[in-house]
Amino acid sequence: MPTFEVSAHMTVRPGQLEEFKKQAMRLPTEGPMTTTSLETKVHDFLSQKRIAVAGVSRHNSDHPVGNLIYQRLKKTGHDVFPVNPHMQTFEGDRCYRDLQSIPGGVDGVVIITRPEVTERIVHDCSDAGVRRVWMHQSLGKGSSVSQKAVTYCHQHDISVIAGACPMMYGDGVDVGHTCMRWILKFTGGLPT
Repeated sequence: MPTFEVSAHMTVRPGQLEEFKKQAMRLPTEGPMTTTSLETKVHDFLSQKRIAVAGVSRHNSDHPVGNLIYQRLKKTGHDVFPVNPHMQTFEGDRCYRDLQSIPGGVDGVVIITRPEVTERIVHDCSDAGVRRVWMHQSLGKGSSVSQKAVTYCHQHDISVIAGACPMMYGDGVDVGHTCMRWILKFTGGLPT
């Protein structure tokens, strides 16, 4: 059966998209927040002004996720700081080697790296005074979540969202990410 891509992370069969859209319309997108701890953490994270994205890449075709999250956060009015120790600039902005090198610091960091790199970054968060971490996880391929890093965050009073994608929340969510959020919510795949 043929499939088509609805976002960089998800492919669906014809007919599935309409059902996903119907279900997604039932998700709360406005009004009072639900009382789940995930919703509270997401709201707190996305309410911050200065956010770093660790894991942007010069190879957009091979590793687009960090780049897409960076662009979305900029579009929604955040001051966004790219972090990659192997790059000088990213999309015309200075790229930082680590969180401590960002002048004025940041309020949170989205991590889109391999789990072993995530562990190093959360240690950098503690040293840089960053109190919020979002470890990205896609539906099909790749996760930045490291249980050691999650434990470290809990031990050092760093709020952590261990999974999901920031592009599934906030203003301007595309249909593909709305569908992903619904699928993960329905299947119990959202972080707690």
